[in-house]
Amino acid sequence: MKKRYRIKDNTEFQHVFKNGKSFANRQLVLYYIERPDQQHFRIGLSVGKKIGNAVIRNRIKRYLRQAFQELEGKIKPSSDIIIIARNPTKQMNFHQVKKSLIHLLSKKQLITKK
Repeated sequence: MKKRYRIKDNTEFQHVFKNGKSFANRQLVLYYIERPDQQHFRIGLSVGKKIGNAVIRNRIKRYLRQAFQELEGKIKPSSDIIIIARNPTKQMNFHQVKKSLIHLLSKKQLITKK
């Protein structure tokens, strides 16, 4: 992911948590906030230590980054999105993670369906 597409700063995470809206399914939690002044979307990923060891957590983050990269042209550009992984994601493969992410994004109209 390019730097301009990432949310890394804790204050930005907290801003989205406090002022944004959330939606969840069994595998992922999505927080988002509209930012009309932005030219592109930004994402932040959070995978807690309860999910598993570093290898598992990094694999989940790789899957999520790759899914966002594949969906880049379809995601609404004026939004900040934070994804928090839940425990069932550790048994999922890439296609299942991507399907779960598309489900969340489409429920909140953050993605355009083909």
